[in-house]
Amino acid sequence: VQLVESGGGLVQTGGSLRLSCAASGVTFNSFTMGWFRQAPGKEREIVAAIVSGGHTFYGDSVKGRFTISADNAKNTVYLQMNFLQPEDTAVYYCAADRQIGGVRDYEYEYWGQGTQVTVSL
Repeated sequence: VQLVESGGGLVQTGGSLRLSCAASGVTFNSFTMGWFRQAPGKEREIVAAIVSGGHTFYGDSVKGRFTISADNAKNTVYLQMNFLQPEDTAVYYCAADRQIGGVRDYEYEYWGQGTQVTVSL
């Protein structure tokens, strides 16, 4: 399994970014795909997750602003982030879980290298 994130960068408050996670060795209909983030000095937290059938889960801090989606044909998971705030600044990780419905980081077996998102004032 290989997960490669892209799309991070520097954006101003209120702006948008779309992260991509290109997955190999993963079949989306049997994995949970998740996005996590970790800010300096803070624990890693769930941002969003998606399972087969399009069922999604969002962390409380991003509900209504972020959207997770999956393109099965491209084997890619996306995280559309709108109305970004400075507190969204973190390294964002894509992860895959062989079990269905995981929302805790220890439930995920496979991880990408992470992509930095920085939101300026």
